[in-house]
Amino acid sequence: MATAEATLEEVPKKRSRKPLLLGLVLALALGGGGFYATFSGLILGGSELGEANHGPGPLLGIAFVPLETIVISLGPDSGSEHLRFTAQLEVVDTAAADVTTLVPRILDVINSYLRAIDTASIEDPHAMARLRAQMLRRIQVVTGEGRVRDLLITEFVLN
Repeated sequence: MATAEATLEEVPKKRSRKPLLLGLVLALALGGGGFYATFSGLILGGSELGEANHGPGPLLGIAFVPLETIVISLGPDSGSEHLRFTAQLEVVDTAAADVTTLVPRILDVINSYLRAIDTASIEDPHAMARLRAQMLRRIQVVTGEGRVRDLLITEFVLN
């Protein structure tokens, strides 16, 4: 009988779940309130989703200068005979006329670079970013810093 009384005394009492539920409800309420305050712009400046959609603004300070198509004959060790290359230059709009004047020099730099590199580099599909960066750097040297922002390759065909 002493063992029966000891086991009855050792049984823990069930704890109330009210504090856990109260904490969960408060966490949800505070999280929802924080989301609403941020989304509506009361704090942190709001988001674009909460504001009226006015559409995108105008593109300012950008112009494109097209480059003529260059056809380069590849060597006999390549799997292709020719490379057809067409691109456009993204320039600062105030420098578009200056860059257009320098297009023959730019074409010369691109043509010289593409003829000088190894044929395997041209045929490697993963090398496009490296080729583009190399050509862009050479173009920026020719045109001067701050005029050409990017080189957009519109055609790079091996046939």
